[in-house]
Amino acid sequence: MASQPHICMLAAENDALPGGKVGGIGDVVRDLPGALAQTGATITVIVPSYGVFHKLAGAKKIASVTAEFMGQDEAIDVYTLTSGSSPCVQQICLEHPLFSACGAGNIYCNDGADRPFATDANKFALFSTAALAAITEGVFDEVDVIHLHDWHAAFAAVLAFYAPRYAPIKHIPRVFSIHNLAMQGIRPLAGDVSSWQSWYGDVAVSLDSISDPRWPSCVNPMASAIRLSDKVHTVSPTYAKEIQQPNEVLRGFHGGEGLEADLQAAARENRLVGILNGTEYPKATSKPPVKTRAARWEAQLKMIRDVTLNWLGNTDPMPTVHYVAHHRTLTWLEKKTPKHIVTSVGRLTDQKMAIALHVMSDGRTALEHMLDTLAEDNGVLILLGSGDPKLEAQCQKVAAANDNCLFLNRYAAAVADSLFEIGDLFFMPSSFEPCGISQMVAMRFGQPCLVHAVGGLSDTIVDGVDGFQFTGTSPKTQAENCVARFNEAIDLHANHHVRWHAVQAAAKSRRFTWSASAEQYREHLYREAG
Repeated sequence: MASQPHICMLAAENDALPGGKVGGIGDVVRDLPGALAQTGATITVIVPSYGVFHKLAGAKKIASVTAEFMGQDEAIDVYTLTSGSSPCVQQICLEHPLFSACGAGNIYCNDGADRPFATDANKFALFSTAALAAITEGVFDEVDVIHLHDWHAAFAAVLAFYAPRYAPIKHIPRVFSIHNLAMQGIRPLAGDVSSWQSWYGDVAVSLDSISDPRWPSCVNPMASAIRLSDKVHTVSPTYAKEIQQPNEVLRGFHGGEGLEADLQAAARENRLVGILNGTEYPKATSKPPVKTRAARWEAQLKMIRDVTLNWLGNTDPMPTVHYVAHHRTLTWLEKKTPKHIVTSVGRLTDQKMAIALHVMSDGRTALEHMLDTLAEDNGVLILLGSGDPKLEAQCQKVAAANDNCLFLNRYAAAVADSLFEIGDLFFMPSSFEPCGISQMVAMRFGQPCLVHAVGGLSDTIVDGVDGFQFTGTSPKTQAENCVARFNEAIDLHANHHVRWHAVQAAAKSRRFTWSASAEQYREHLYREAG
């Protein structure tokens, strides 16, 4: 492989483009290419246009390629974009009507439970073959590595291995990154318009290499890419170990999501590599004098007051949850600054909230027990997030019943950023966590974190040194240990100032840089894949 390789990435998300992010994969595809470019690599990032990216200012059509799909030739337009995180990264989008099947700008569709992933699988199946067509037809300079992100790009691994029309690029090493193992894009092998036979009926494959291990009549794109890629990558070292275990074995929660045998095989073959994600660290600048804690708290509440009022004024009918949040903020503005400010920012999913909302032996949740601890010593908790309606309702109920809890049920970047900066303790009790970025951001601002010791959380927090961890072999013990460790952290903040400031300083000094991650990518993914 060339000492300065050309790496071509295929992904569903890319936060270097406006509106190009839904989850953490968008952050990685935004930041990693620039860091790799700093090592001397040439990077091309390809995403679907979703009917919008090709209309961005500066977008320029550079080619049109033909991809055989669903039994006919489809023309796909190739655009180069000027948006992006680094001038050394070539940003590309592919345009076809199917890529905006659920509305212009929508990255993912919400198909019903009777046909999960049907629409998304159609468009990403076309995306995979279109991207390979562009590489094969020489739209870009010679490619040294094809790097696929999550199941959305996974079909490219199968086609590059089996499809005769892509034989000229079969030799190019393939790297597959797992960002969310729980989402696998499983569809029928045949008998549906959204199926392997419908998309690529002319491609002869070994069913053993593409079938789901639990449902042999289905194609599993994620399993296929794990089997057919030269390197398989997870976004933290500990997560790479955890996913080799069945779900029911690993702490009672998520392990290999049914693909543990494939992942064990990849590990035995030295193809499975865990590399921790990074985060950005702003360059040091001269700052105005630091405000007092009371002044910063007041400014924080005034921001939240204005934001929640805006939510109320622009939502019809007026949601009770926004009213309660606005009223709670006004009440807090009249009180003295709290002694403890605990923050939590993230999506409301079972992954993120199951432990906090676990009902304990007295019929109350772990979160409510934590609020009791805070209430005894003038402490508050601010939770910002949205997601599962059932979990939103549970959080709303807890916040309404506890006047030291503020639940902000919508994402607001400015509020999230300020919470990372003002909090004393960041709460991130994920049941599983491939990597996590929120804990890195909180630490960047000197806010120690309380985390479940899994995945990337285990790899980024050193218990008692720069944060706090808890463990447990069941949901019950995880919730109990979470509350116990929380109480210990609050006691440390209240009564042992020297030790607390040492933890705080250690958290602020930790660095998880993309430059360090990029060097590991070069060494353990790209060089070894070649």
